[in-house]
Amino acid sequence: MNIAYHAESGIFKLDTEKTSYIIALADKERFIGHAYYGKKISDTDVTYLLRTGENPFVPSKNNRDRSSFFDTFPMEFPGCNTGDYRESAIEVIDAQGHNAVELIYKEHRIMRGKPGLPGLPATFGGEEECMTLEIDAEDKCLGMEATLRYSIFADSDIVARSVSVKNCSEKSFFLTRIMSASVDMDQEDYKLLTLHGSWARERHMDYREIGYGKQSVGSTKGESSHQEHPFMALVSKKATQESGNVYGFHFVYSGNFLAQVEKNQFDSLRIQIGIHPKNFCYEVKPGECFEAPEAILVYSSEGLGGMTRTLHDLYRNHLIRSPYKDKKRPILINNWEATYFQFDTEKLLSIAREAKKAGIEMLVMDDGWFGYRNDDNTSLGDWTVNEKKLQGGLKYLVDEVNKIGLKFGIWFEPEMISPDSELYRAHPDWAIAIDGRTPCRSRNQFVLDLTRREVLEYVYNAVEKILHSANIEYVKWDMNRQLTDLGSVYLGKENQGELCHRYVLAVYELQERLTKEFPNLLLENCSGGGARFDPGMLYYSPQIWCSDDTDAIERLLIQEGTALIYPLSTMGAHVSDCPNHTVGRSTPFSTRGNVALAGTFGYELDITKIPEEDRSRIPEQVAMYHKYNDLIRNGDYYRIASYRQNHLYDCYEVVSKDKKEALITYVQVLNRPNYHSRIIKPAGLNPQMRYRNEETGELLFGDTLMNAGITIQNMWGDFQSKLIHLTEV
Repeated sequence: MNIAYHAESGIFKLDTEKTSYIIALADKERFIGHAYYGKKISDTDVTYLLRTGENPFVPSKNNRDRSSFFDTFPMEFPGCNTGDYRESAIEVIDAQGHNAVELIYKEHRIMRGKPGLPGLPATFGGEEECMTLEIDAEDKCLGMEATLRYSIFADSDIVARSVSVKNCSEKSFFLTRIMSASVDMDQEDYKLLTLHGSWARERHMDYREIGYGKQSVGSTKGESSHQEHPFMALVSKKATQESGNVYGFHFVYSGNFLAQVEKNQFDSLRIQIGIHPKNFCYEVKPGECFEAPEAILVYSSEGLGGMTRTLHDLYRNHLIRSPYKDKKRPILINNWEATYFQFDTEKLLSIAREAKKAGIEMLVMDDGWFGYRNDDNTSLGDWTVNEKKLQGGLKYLVDEVNKIGLKFGIWFEPEMISPDSELYRAHPDWAIAIDGRTPCRSRNQFVLDLTRREVLEYVYNAVEKILHSANIEYVKWDMNRQLTDLGSVYLGKENQGELCHRYVLAVYELQERLTKEFPNLLLENCSGGGARFDPGMLYYSPQIWCSDDTDAIERLLIQEGTALIYPLSTMGAHVSDCPNHTVGRSTPFSTRGNVALAGTFGYELDITKIPEEDRSRIPEQVAMYHKYNDLIRNGDYYRIASYRQNHLYDCYEVVSKDKKEALITYVQVLNRPNYHSRIIKPAGLNPQMRYRNEETGELLFGDTLMNAGITIQNMWGDFQSKLIHLTEV
């Protein structure tokens, strides 16, 4: 890695192992231009790529057509309303009511290491691991300074970008748009890849053509959402898993976002990602700074798989901080689909006893243990133990579970409040609401206004008190509805547009405090399943509940899209009962286990009631988890085939970093009559290394396996699966 500034040409060149990112200062006014991003190149002075020697030329040579220059120049961080009619990266309302912004280079710094972002999650690294470039730009008319920040890593081909905006004037201005990254480039043959979905079918991959105008995904729900994801990629049309150009953009944030690509009349693209401007208007007072969240940019010339493995390593090495990131997670059993709200101490202990016999390591008590919550209509906010259910109290239950030999975990939904709760009756103004309007209920609950300090402290103290009361080693932090009725009693009328962002900052503060006070706690984030599965949350929790849909076949699509950009170790995945509670499908117990093995692995069922045949398979699955989890957690992920594309089968592989071991998961979704075997071709192996197929005993070299492949015999019935374990001989 290296960052260098070449003063004679006004060039900043950022080199990772395989990529180059080049910024160029143009003309006498020192416009900050984007010159190049892609495969690593040797030359530095590539200012010709800015096309400033072509008509309409730079303003110093042709100021009569300044607007034409702005309409074509590839801006690194484009301003607003000064001649560039493409989408701006920053907009304001100043004291005069104007919104023009034009940022001009002022100075820069190159440093070892990477500064953190106050109050925000961000990638991290020491002086030997990364370098950072900070470019200070200014708008003298506004009295604004913006610091454009770029970090690169020695072990990862990514560029981490963020921006800080400072008010150096004597009057406030209001930010109404702030993107964390903007990239101008030519359209070649790219198509757009995004992840879409809904509750129970999150992060399905979606491709579309890039037409003229703007195409975007985004969320204004107060969270990253089930429906869209803070990610987009430009993928060359002939790209495969292992070849072709891919540009990925990922937002390290857990609230409203916008990811957009704009194609103009010159077939140029402007790609942007940042906080969604809808419902965003943030006052920056004199002397204050606004920190925008971080965006991750990744370029791969090795197809989607290259992007995937780059992001996996980045997040494992430079984003997740939990002590659990490098070790096995305990195999847990959650009582939600086992009992829903209908449980008591003895029922939980009966599950714990059977779980212990099977080798399961933790019992997690889900929703329904507090207040008088026997359904989902009451008691959120009343974080006191319901001793009618938990006879003897929480500590007694936890102690008994520990005596059985299991760890204990608990579910919270700290951000919410039920209208039917003691907390709401005492503090109705603590809910986010607009005075005079009938509030919009969702799941019969409201959202607490965490931007108010007394509310935030109440929430933290309630969770802290419960965690100190017993030996609780795991927390599932849930959020089951989105934000509406965006009004806060705490914020003034001119600051209501700050609510959504301040809310996310408050969630980050709560989880930062929680992980510091309980450093050995295993925290799993959740939001109605996967509505807040984003890089921001991974900074606080090493795993996130992937989806409320635990059906093994539905999970193939969900987990394919998730694994495209997230390490397998982050995906909460459980074996559940059949017929599945979401779709009613019945799948073999072995297939449910094999699919869940690609995530954190656990159980979501009543082990005291499932068929004996299924219960007898759990010890085998537990052994399977312990055998393969180090490989799955740390290895390189390869997508071999996609059920999304072929509608028949799914196949993926994990290869150890030293290439001495590989595990292939094959799922036959639909059987075919009168067909011969299917050939699959593993990837990522050492061509000269000889491997043993554990199932067949067959010995083959890596190049044979990757080029000639392995035959998979048709299995009897639909929804069948198998694992293929390859080890070095």
